[in-house]
Amino acid sequence: MAKIKRAYVCSDCGADFPRWQGQCSACAAWNTITEFTVPKTRAAVGATSAANSYAGAATKVQKLSDVESKDLPRYTSGISELDRVFGGGIVPGSVLLLCGDPGAGKSTLLLQSIGAVASTKTVLYVSGEESIHQISQRAQRLGTQNVDKIHVVAETSVEQVIQHITEHNIEFVIIDSIQTMTVAHSDSAAGSPSQVKESAAALTRFAKTQGVTFMIVGHINKDSNVAGPMQLIHIVDGLFALSSTADEKFRVLRTSKNRFGADSESCFFAMTETGMKQVKNPSALFLSRSDKNHAGSACTTLWEGTRPLLVEIQALCNNSVTENPRRLTVGYDGNRLAMSIAVLARHGGVMLSDMDIFVNCVGGIKIEETSADLAVLLSIFSSFKNAPIPQDVLVFGEIGLNGDIRPAANGIERIREAAKQGFTRAIVPKANASRQISGIEIMPVEDLQEALSAFDRVAK
Repeated sequence: MAKIKRAYVCSDCGADFPRWQGQCSACAAWNTITEFTVPKTRAAVGATSAANSYAGAATKVQKLSDVESKDLPRYTSGISELDRVFGGGIVPGSVLLLCGDPGAGKSTLLLQSIGAVASTKTVLYVSGEESIHQISQRAQRLGTQNVDKIHVVAETSVEQVIQHITEHNIEFVIIDSIQTMTVAHSDSAAGSPSQVKESAAALTRFAKTQGVTFMIVGHINKDSNVAGPMQLIHIVDGLFALSSTADEKFRVLRTSKNRFGADSESCFFAMTETGMKQVKNPSALFLSRSDKNHAGSACTTLWEGTRPLLVEIQALCNNSVTENPRRLTVGYDGNRLAMSIAVLARHGGVMLSDMDIFVNCVGGIKIEETSADLAVLLSIFSSFKNAPIPQDVLVFGEIGLNGDIRPAANGIERIREAAKQGFTRAIVPKANASRQISGIEIMPVEDLQEALSAFDRVAK
């Protein structure tokens, strides 16, 4: 029997230590280091590893020019928005990880999808958290298609799952969830860093050698990161996070990693009693405002993967009653807000040092690109002047520290999307105004002074 040694690994970042300690020195998280045991020799691991049981023939070195390039045809998940986030459909042999908060709708979304996949592929739903009777009840409630073609099993052993896949010639597998799976050669408890890593590695190798597609459900920790070692993120082909909007009405599926498509895609779903419903026009969703125009509001357009998304930015300026005025943002980077305030003071002559400033991105959207800088700045200026920006005005552009307005990528597509949504005027960087768009008046600006002048024209 192989000798066993102990290891201590951080469940957040995957760093290992020779002994237990309260704080992880790699990621600074507290009480995340857990103890587990691993076989001492690699031979002991290889003798019982699930990966080696299906490795097949020995590997051989080849020249890259001699390797046949295969463009595998994708197949649909049955949900068009999900296909778009995946990069145009599901690639055979891929391993995709779907993570999110408890109750976000991960199992619901996958159970809806597997019914459509079952029409063309042999599928298997592996549940480590629920009984097959609970899955059957949910499938009936959701109206899942092709239930007579969906194989289901309640299993937590990776070796047993692989055996079931082989016996029934399964082509598409859902693992719910990876934190419940175990491999025989590890004595650690299910959900420990070693079990999560070894289980994911075994399933991934099987997927690559046999061409089986895996959709894996993963939990997240208190910091909204994938629970388990960081190596799990590098093992899978795609990482997709499902979260709720601020009002809990909608679910947002965002791409963090995708080897087969854009890594910045997102799509929206509405959670209903009969499952997840697609929101194919999210711009209309986030622009549902009252008819009354308020100061401190500006509309901008973000580029989400392969399409534009119109969102509303709200700002509020108020006289501060404390010595240190508050700067609070929701969905926008606080450092960029401080930069915008400094640029507005230096190049616009608007002093806001004695005012509390609050910025909010409506609908729970998190802005990660710089094209919203000008909209944030003009919304702050609108609140300061108490002069509303008309609802038919679109604003986007990046602000430089010298007061210049820099262009945004895909500017023409952003303006076209705004025209479709009924916008008639647009304050945009001059470099993005190279072409006129039917139905919308473009007001190009090069610096902050021109942007404030354009604001004065539209706010009258």
